[in-house]
Amino acid sequence: MTVPFSDHALDAADAGARPRVTVVQSSPDCGLDRFAEWWTGIDVHLVRADLGDALPGPTEVGDGLVVLGGPMSAHDDDAAPWLRPLRDLLAVVSATDVPALAICLGAQLLAVARGGRVELAAPPGCEAGVVDVRWRPEAAADPLVGALVRHAGAARTSPQPSMHGDAVVDLPRGAVWLASTAMYPFQAFRIGSAWGVQFHPEAGVATIRTWAEGNDAVDTEAVVAQMTARADELTVSGRAVADAFAGLVHERAAAHRVSV
Repeated sequence: MTVPFSDHALDAADAGARPRVTVVQSSPDCGLDRFAEWWTGIDVHLVRADLGDALPGPTEVGDGLVVLGGPMSAHDDDAAPWLRPLRDLLAVVSATDVPALAICLGAQLLAVARGGRVELAAPPGCEAGVVDVRWRPEAAADPLVGALVRHAGAARTSPQPSMHGDAVVDLPRGAVWLASTAMYPFQAFRIGSAWGVQFHPEAGVATIRTWAEGNDAVDTEAVVAQMTARADELTVSGRAVADAFAGLVHERAAAHRVSV
């Protein structure tokens, strides 16, 4: 069930304003990357949780919430004390009418927040480089990834950058399973107004190189070669996610302005 609410603290600013999205960053090397270039027409409020910025309340996130990745686990509350309140924020926002996009660590936090399970250092190992995300039938009509499914055509797969070892192994009850890869089944899911994606639609070559160089289990040059060889495909698939989420944010903002 979706619980609509008004962001009363933002009412005055919202009238005639561009949509506002809160982005929570948990690591210096896990930023918005290409999404920052593609999200024109949206005001992004960046919360550097890793630098001590306070997380917003659920009525303060604006017209959308994005939770980015990071090297820590979804349960690493001692090293990253903001993760517990971030899980709480995802749990609440996903039960409202505010669209949320949770990427990699973010997807794992969303799964745990809504009752799913994440396995640390999952047995298949690190999934790194370009992965072919296979869309399930449920994805065809999905507001976020439906455009990717249509573009994929009969192949029903889309390339996306990836870099993770932990993985969602049980989806929350009520979640819609949207995609898988050969290595890990739960690559994308929707629950309430939130989407979790294990892959990194925002990541470009330079970002993936940085992550690979920091991971002894990854062949950096092989990963960079994959990213370079499929650069055009990755731009199309990554931008499709960015544009679809921006569209959801604009729709939410328009509905909110009508209702207040």
